Amino acid sequence: MIDILRKHILTKIGDDTSQLEVVLSKFQHIAVKCDTQLLRQGDVCKHVYFVATGCLQISNLDQNHKETTRDIVIENYWCSELNSFSEQVPAIENITAIEDSNLLAISRSNFYQLIASVAQFEKFYTQLLEASYAHSVNRINALMALSAKEKIDWLTKNQPYLLDRVSSKMIASYLGITQETYSRLKRK
Repeated sequence: MIDILRKHILTKIGDDTSQLEVVLSKFQHIAVKCDTQLLRQGDVCKHVYFVATGCLQISNLDQNHKETTRDIVIENYWCSELNSFSEQVPAIENITAIEDSNLLAISRSNFYQLIASVAQFEKFYTQLLEASYAHSVNRINALMALSAKEKIDWLTKNQPYLLDRVSSKMIASYLGITQETYSRLKRK
């Protein structure tokens, strides 16, 4: 599993691998089964996860226990509840494995130790934050302005791999439409 992370990091940092083994040594492999909850809303986030294989859902529950999916994270992407992780405050989201998954986790203390001591890791983290922010802004802007049909078309164009991996209920939640609307429009 660590080779998957090694390749991922190398695509971001280029040829300077002098500290790569130090960085990789701070990650722990975690194998989780489908439906394993890695973070519960209200708990404090203690890890950042790299998804080597599998799929994670980031969601929250409102006071009526209605679940809203903010993101679906697949292989070669990172997952955490950033505000809770960095500020050590209660999480407003849940992180759940929606497939059997192999993750590489780094603890908060190891994470910040690397930020302080390995310039490449800090640069890498900045690149991840920028990419994550751009993805979120793109998704929010697209989904706010689109009709339900256009949202499905957007997903089909930009994240088609989710259609075969994720339940209709979760996709509808991710798109901000009802499951009934999603099912009806998908049939067309």
